[in-house]
Amino acid sequence: MTTIVADGLRPGMRDFGARMLAAATASHARVIGFLLAMSLVCFLPGFFNIAPIDRDEARFAQATKQMIESGDYVDIRFQDEVRYKKPVGIYWLQAAAVRAGETLGVPQSHTTIWLYRIPSLIGALGAVLLTYWAALAFVSRRSASLAALMLATSIMLGIEARLAKTDAVLLATVVAAMGVMGRAYLGRGAAAAPGWLMPAVFWSALGVGVLIKGPLIFMVVALAAVTLAIADRSAAWLMRLRPLVGMAWLLLLVLPWFIAIVGRAGDAFFVNAVGGDLMSKLSGGAEGHWAPPLYYLVLFWLTFWPAAPLAALSAPAVWRHRREPAMRFLLAWLVPAWIVFEIVPTKLPHYVLPLYPAVAILIAWAIEREVLSAKRWIARVTVHWPVIAAVLPIVAIVAVMMLRRQLGLLAWPFAAGAMIFGFFAWRLFDEDGPQRSFLRAAVASQLASIAVFGAVIPLLHPFFPAAALAETVMPRCAHPRYAAAGYHEPSVVFLFGTTTVLTDGPGAADFLAEGPCRFALVEGRQERSFARRGEAIGLRYAPGPRVDGFNYNEGGHGVTIAVYRSEAQP
Repeated sequence: MTTIVADGLRPGMRDFGARMLAAATASHARVIGFLLAMSLVCFLPGFFNIAPIDRDEARFAQATKQMIESGDYVDIRFQDEVRYKKPVGIYWLQAAAVRAGETLGVPQSHTTIWLYRIPSLIGALGAVLLTYWAALAFVSRRSASLAALMLATSIMLGIEARLAKTDAVLLATVVAAMGVMGRAYLGRGAAAAPGWLMPAVFWSALGVGVLIKGPLIFMVVALAAVTLAIADRSAAWLMRLRPLVGMAWLLLLVLPWFIAIVGRAGDAFFVNAVGGDLMSKLSGGAEGHWAPPLYYLVLFWLTFWPAAPLAALSAPAVWRHRREPAMRFLLAWLVPAWIVFEIVPTKLPHYVLPLYPAVAILIAWAIEREVLSAKRWIARVTVHWPVIAAVLPIVAIVAVMMLRRQLGLLAWPFAAGAMIFGFFAWRLFDEDGPQRSFLRAAVASQLASIAVFGAVIPLLHPFFPAAALAETVMPRCAHPRYAAAGYHEPSVVFLFGTTTVLTDGPGAADFLAEGPCRFALVEGRQERSFARRGEAIGLRYAPGPRVDGFNYNEGGHGVTIAVYRSEAQP
């Protein structure tokens, strides 16, 4: 039966992907259009309607909002606390996006989370296009577009493109810097003097990367350069990057803000960013994010799906050709930094994202050379396209059915399509080869993205209590004030205002007693103390709606948040 189905696909579906890729790669302009279209299909579902994600996204967005409200674009704060874990770059980009939305008339732009996500979306799109550009130094145009598509359809980049934080933008700067460095390395024997464009791109990318996430970009670039210098017993090729002028340009880019923040806060930024944030990650599992070595290797098979299975099939050939200059550079990009990430105790899935473009280019190289492993057991063990294409949408739909008592009907067609394309990507792999199979898997990834991010997650209101509260509380006065007792997630501050008081039950009662047009958002475990304090001070208040949900940052336990308002509220 399977053979009949496979043969029936031959004249149409089985050749469509290959014909589409051939047409899309006929010129650089077509490649760019093709990659942008494919990327947007992956990134846009849910981009506009998924509520603010706690905790990092909401923290970044709130700090940016405070910059806009105060007009102070030097200091970084979350309410009254300094937020000196990352430099200022991402906040500037987010503020520019929100200001543009405000100018264009976007309603409630300061609390519209998708405006804060625009830099991440642009960073993700830039990373895809830059991966294509970087890959052109190693493989043909068609294979370079395949490498970029692997990155675009990966689960990890799809998540980061939807989050208002640093990692998608950082990825774009790393790929730009490594693309230039790869060209400098591969052209190290060229007689012609280097121009200024590539060095300018390299040092500018480093500067922007530092302003986005501090020294991380230096670590990736420096480890690759040192590894190559040791392997070649020479670093003369680095002179093609014009390091003296480049360092001066880098300092010109990054020093003004660092000087400004030192003038504002003294050494507090460096104490918090280096002594606090960085050293805590190096010495232990900061904020409970400890994981053992090989964590990233295990997680890779999910986070880089659907291209991850092809990495195992490419690995033997890559190792055999490791002494070739192209392979040596890509492995220097990938391996040393990956080892460092595995050793560091603090681990989060997105930390290794800047290394995924190197993996994609290595896979594209192996496909182009037709040197994927022929061992069937490797393919059978690692080619898991139908499993993830089925599991992710089904788990999401089941969650909607259990939590919302809804069938998630909009998600079902896309989930079914993801299963079908994932199945045939696996079933016809031996017969049709890796390129066609990956194209089917890429479509499965897009359909799964639409089902999960576009049709399911926005329905999971219990996981976003702050957003549900913001939709529920309807003040009829000009300047409402809010206090939150017990539930202190950053999204509450972002959605209800910078002046939101984070307190306990008695503090919420005292807050209501201070004047009219005040609301207390009291979590269930604080209600008894709130009521006792209210009775003790003779507080007159009116009960409002209640919201049930889950706090996924506190073990996923259930929360019930009641809204109370001062009785003077009209």
